[in-house]
Amino acid sequence: MRILRLIIGVLLLPACASVTLSLCDITRAMQPDTELFPPQALWFLVGFTAWLVLFAIMPMPLRTYVFGHELTHVVWAKLFKADVTEFKVGSKGGSVKVSKNNFLITLAPYFFPIYTFLVILLYYALYPFIDLKPFELGWYAMIGLTWSFHITFTIVALCHHQPDIKLYGFIFSYVVIYLLNLLGIALWIVIIGAPTLELFVESLHDQFRFAYGEAGAIVPMIISIVSGTD
Repeated sequence: MRILRLIIGVLLLPACASVTLSLCDITRAMQPDTELFPPQALWFLVGFTAWLVLFAIMPMPLRTYVFGHELTHVVWAKLFKADVTEFKVGSKGGSVKVSKNNFLITLAPYFFPIYTFLVILLYYALYPFIDLKPFELGWYAMIGLTWSFHITFTIVALCHHQPDIKLYGFIFSYVVIYLLNLLGIALWIVIIGAPTLELFVESLHDQFRFAYGEAGAIVPMIISIVSGTD
């Protein structure tokens, strides 16, 4: 299985390039005929930047991250109908024991921004009962802040030894984490911005054809060089 996951990870490398280029496409299409940054995007960036500043000047809230990390394992385990038999959180680490496991449950904390999900869930849970329109821009700021929290701590975590990553192999794990993080960002842009899901799917189709076409042309050249033939 380790060799198979390595092969899958390598085969998904062109997909990483495709999703990256498609994300650039829909980002350029966000507000083509109006202001550069609509209020929603501006407040999202305010929240995103605010966390970067806090992250740089304050002690890292490791317990908060560890709690979110382990909670994400629990959420995804429940999605796959697994039983959770242990949940431990401390300032130096935590652990969760589940009745079954797969790569999505294991890698979920690195691609699923749990606190962003909770902020969105709370907003829509309160929406039928409270007029939240006056707080909408603040909500976008909180989404930006929590998403920035997710990205910074994911980078920090991946810079250290992680059993989750070792379990499924570095290449496979990093590719899955990269792809799902970018797909999450793209989905959010589609939800709040001008680009449509149809535009994103069309861009993905075109970029996949291009990336895998280029990869298909390069691979025989590499094999030829390695084998020493013309």
